Amino acid sequence: MDAVRIDKWLWAARFFKTRALASRACDIGRIQSNGLRSKPAREVRAGDKLRIENERGIFEVEVLAVSVIRGPAAVAQTLYRESDLSREARLHLAEERKALNQFAGLPPGRPSKRDRRRIIQFRGRGI
Repeated sequence: MDAVRIDKWLWAARFFKTRALASRACDIGRIQSNGLRSKPAREVRAGDKLRIENERGIFEVEVLAVSVIRGPAAVAQTLYRESDLSREARLHLAEERKALNQFAGLPPGRPSKRDRRRIIQFRGRGI
Protein backbone atom coordinates (compact mmCIF):
# COMPACT_ATOMS: atom_id res chain seq x y z
CA MET A 1 0.00 0.00 0.00
CA ASP A 2 1.59 3.23 -1.21
CA ALA A 3 -1.01 5.86 -0.25
CA VAL A 4 -4.14 6.14 1.85
CA ARG A 5 -6.83 8.74 2.48
CA ILE A 6 -5.72 11.27 5.09
CA ASP A 7 -8.84 10.85 7.23
CA LYS A 8 -8.24 7.09 7.42
CA TRP A 9 -4.58 7.61 8.31
CA LEU A 10 -5.41 10.15 11.05
CA TRP A 11 -7.87 7.65 12.52
CA ALA A 12 -5.39 4.75 12.27
CA ALA A 13 -2.62 6.87 13.84
CA ARG A 14 -5.01 7.65 16.74
CA PHE A 15 -5.13 11.42 16.37
CA PHE A 16 -8.94 11.18 16.29
CA LYS A 17 -11.34 8.65 17.81
CA THR A 18 -13.47 8.27 14.68
CA ARG A 19 -13.04 8.78 10.96
CA ALA A 20 -15.95 11.21 11.06
CA LEU A 21 -14.02 13.45 13.49
CA ALA A 22 -10.90 13.22 11.30
CA SER A 23 -12.94 14.07 8.22
CA ARG A 24 -14.56 17.02 10.00
CA ALA A 25 -11.14 18.33 11.08
CA CYS A 26 -10.02 18.24 7.45
CA ASP A 27 -13.17 20.04 6.31
CA ILE A 28 -12.73 22.93 8.75
CA GLY A 29 -9.03 23.37 7.95
CA ARG A 30 -7.33 21.88 11.00
CA ILE A 31 -5.20 19.52 8.92
CA GLN A 32 -2.44 20.68 6.58
CA SER A 33 -0.43 18.42 4.33
CA ASN A 34 2.91 19.77 3.11
CA GLY A 35 1.77 23.30 3.94
CA LEU A 36 -1.54 23.03 2.09
CA ARG A 37 -5.01 22.71 3.59
CA SER A 38 -6.17 19.17 2.95
CA LYS A 39 -9.51 17.60 2.25
CA PRO A 40 -10.49 14.22 3.71
CA ALA A 41 -9.90 12.37 0.42
CA ARG A 42 -6.35 13.70 -0.03
CA GLU A 43 -3.85 10.87 -0.13
CA VAL A 44 -1.00 10.73 2.35
CA ARG A 45 2.29 8.98 1.61
CA ALA A 46 5.41 8.20 3.59
CA GLY A 47 7.54 11.34 3.84
CA ASP A 48 4.65 13.82 3.91
CA LYS A 49 4.70 16.57 6.54
CA LEU A 50 1.41 17.08 8.38
CA ARG A 51 0.22 19.79 10.75
CA ILE A 52 -2.63 18.46 12.89
CA GLU A 53 -4.75 20.50 15.31
CA ASN A 54 -6.93 18.61 17.78
CA GLU A 55 -8.05 18.92 21.40
CA ARG A 56 -4.67 17.72 22.65
CA GLY A 57 -2.71 20.43 20.84
CA ILE A 58 -0.94 21.11 17.58
CA PHE A 59 1.18 18.31 16.16
CA GLU A 60 3.75 18.69 13.38
CA VAL A 61 4.60 15.21 12.19
CA GLU A 62 6.36 13.40 9.39
CA VAL A 63 4.58 10.33 8.02
CA LEU A 64 6.79 7.25 8.27
CA ALA A 65 4.30 4.60 7.19
CA VAL A 66 0.71 4.36 6.01
CA SER A 67 -1.99 2.12 7.43
CA VAL A 68 -5.76 1.79 7.14
CA ILE A 69 -6.02 -0.50 10.17
CA ARG A 70 -6.42 1.03 13.61
CA GLY A 71 -4.18 -0.95 15.92
CA PRO A 72 -2.83 -0.49 19.43
CA ALA A 73 -1.33 2.85 20.45
CA ALA A 74 2.21 1.42 20.39
CA VAL A 75 1.78 0.44 16.73
CA ALA A 76 0.07 3.74 15.86
CA GLN A 77 3.06 5.71 17.17
CA THR A 78 5.33 3.97 14.66
CA LEU A 79 3.37 5.51 11.78
CA TYR A 80 4.75 9.01 12.36
CA ARG A 81 7.56 11.02 13.94
CA GLU A 82 6.75 14.25 15.75
CA SER A 83 9.19 17.16 15.42
CA ASP A 84 11.09 18.27 18.51
CA LEU A 85 9.71 21.83 18.32
CA SER A 86 6.16 20.52 18.19
CA ARG A 87 6.70 18.24 21.19
CA GLU A 88 8.27 21.06 23.25
CA ALA A 89 5.45 23.48 22.39
CA ARG A 90 2.78 20.93 23.38
CA LEU A 91 4.54 20.16 26.68
CA HIS A 92 4.85 23.88 27.42
CA LEU A 93 1.11 24.39 26.80
CA ALA A 94 0.30 21.41 29.03
CA GLU A 95 2.39 22.93 31.84
CA GLU A 96 0.59 26.26 31.43
CA ARG A 97 -2.82 24.53 31.62
CA LYS A 98 -1.73 22.64 34.73
CA ALA A 99 -0.51 25.86 36.38
CA LEU A 100 -3.76 27.61 35.49
CA ASN A 101 -5.76 24.89 37.26
CA GLN A 102 -3.83 25.51 40.49
CA PHE A 103 -5.43 28.92 40.97
CA ALA A 104 -8.71 29.04 42.82
CA GLY A 105 -11.70 28.92 40.54
CA LEU A 106 -14.99 30.69 40.88
CA PRO A 107 -17.08 30.01 43.96
CA PRO A 108 -19.68 27.28 43.51
CA GLY A 109 -22.73 29.55 43.82
CA ARG A 110 -23.91 33.12 44.05
CA PRO A 111 -22.16 35.46 46.47
CA SER A 112 -23.80 35.87 49.84
CA LYS A 113 -24.92 39.26 51.10
CA ARG A 114 -21.68 39.57 53.05
CA ASP A 115 -19.60 38.62 49.98
CA ARG A 116 -21.52 41.14 47.87
CA ARG A 117 -20.76 43.90 50.34
CA ARG A 118 -17.08 42.99 50.29
CA ILE A 119 -17.04 43.04 46.50
CA ILE A 120 -18.68 46.47 46.43
CA GLN A 121 -16.21 47.75 49.03
CA PHE A 122 -13.26 46.31 47.10
CA ARG A 123 -14.37 47.99 43.90
CA GLY A 124 -14.45 51.32 45.71
CA ARG A 125 -18.16 52.06 45.40
CA GLY A 126 -19.04 51.42 49.01
CA ILE A 127 -18.09 52.98 52.30
